[in-house]
Amino acid sequence: MNAIELKNVSFSYDGKTKILENVDFTAEYGEVTLLSGLSGEGKSTLMYIIGGIIPNVRCGEMSGEVFVDGEKTNGKKLGYICRKAGVVLQNADEQIVHKIVEDEIAFGCENLAFSPERIQKQIDIVCKLMKLDPGHKCRTLSGGQKQRLITASTLAMGQKIVILDEPLANLDKDGAAMLMSTLRALAKAGYCVIVIEHRLDMVLPFVDTVWHIGGLTVKKVENKREYLLRQTAKIEDDCPAYVMREPMFELKDVKFSVRERSILSGVTVDIPGGGRTVLLGENGSGKTTLMRLIAKLNKPTGGTILQHMDPAFDRKRRGNKEWFKKVGVVYQNPDYQLFMPTVGREISFGAKSVGRAEEIAKLFGVEHLWDRHPQSLSEGQKRRVSIAAVVSCEPEVLLLDEPTVGQDYDGLKAMTEILNRLHRESGNTMITVTHDVRCAEALCDRAFVLENGVVTKSGGKELIGEYFSCR
Repeated sequence: MNAIELKNVSFSYDGKTKILENVDFTAEYGEVTLLSGLSGEGKSTLMYIIGGIIPNVRCGEMSGEVFVDGEKTNGKKLGYICRKAGVVLQNADEQIVHKIVEDEIAFGCENLAFSPERIQKQIDIVCKLMKLDPGHKCRTLSGGQKQRLITASTLAMGQKIVILDEPLANLDKDGAAMLMSTLRALAKAGYCVIVIEHRLDMVLPFVDTVWHIGGLTVKKVENKREYLLRQTAKIEDDCPAYVMREPMFELKDVKFSVRERSILSGVTVDIPGGGRTVLLGENGSGKTTLMRLIAKLNKPTGGTILQHMDPAFDRKRRGNKEWFKKVGVVYQNPDYQLFMPTVGREISFGAKSVGRAEEIAKLFGVEHLWDRHPQSLSEGQKRRVSIAAVVSCEPEVLLLDEPTVGQDYDGLKAMTEILNRLHRESGNTMITVTHDVRCAEALCDRAFVLENGVVTKSGGKELIGEYFSCR
């Protein structure tokens, strides 16, 4: 018996534009199944159909048959399907509802009427498995830690079918390997695991079956090795060698803590002006926090940060309107900064002209989405729009937190080339946080490694290779 089977499934959100057409798909117990393909081609839609989110939560026009654990689920309520299949969504913040880690993990178990003793046992097991502190506040977690939390919450519920939408999106290499090893072990224990993912170099060694989605349909990939080689090649740097200049930012013994929890405990670095700096480190090491302090989104609790754009900015510890005209910030989660009713208005908001906004939209390959609402897009499309909206303001400093999340290989390559092209043309200072080995070197002149809230290593491109090779 197949764990999952789709027969001749077609779907459209608006009744006109097909997202999937006549799709046949299967996933087996005892296997890890990978679903891969281009951004915006329907991977998440397929997951919503299997998990019952479509049509119970998200509406549209669907035909065909869906079987979960051998039972036809067409017309079944979401609560019924959820007892058979657990779903980890792509956007962690959309799935977290409680303030404390252990309460978040307990929530799904309580909905399935687990006993208090069993709930506590599940919390202990998955916290150890995902390296989470049950007492930590969810809002203080890094993006990667939140990703581990929503995965832990789903695994705690114990369904034998688990579907994960880009679970490695914000995970460091060790965290990704840990999660995939866990999923591999679950499959060996008889689970059906379906992973939707772009980071093929991290997932293919752990999967049994690969399906590629594209052109409205889904096809099984017969040659995994060839498929991996086509989509994991390192991206080359097309920027000229960087000539060292005066620092744009000088950080001296910078500290940041939230109540009793120390996140940064004494960072001293110079960020080179007009260069491309990459911040490396495990989830929770303080990369995003450091970026937020440089951006004046938060105030350090100790030490000083000097900037060399305009002395007037030193009078305020938080950024103002004029500051953010010069400093553009791309958040890890695109939903935090997409607020206009259409993509066109989003990209035009800070641009010097509509014409310039249209140029940027074309450059990022989102011109065909001009009249769409940003929140109706796939996560990969949202990412491209959020970056396009920031760079259209032509900031002197560009801060990028995981800019390539949600991008297929072609999208990743294009994104890297675009960012480097804009850097060459504008001479901006670019600071990037990334866990993606395929593009890290191509976005780097200077690199810093953070561990436990301090910078432990610094160097040039060679540090990127050294960092990823020993993890």
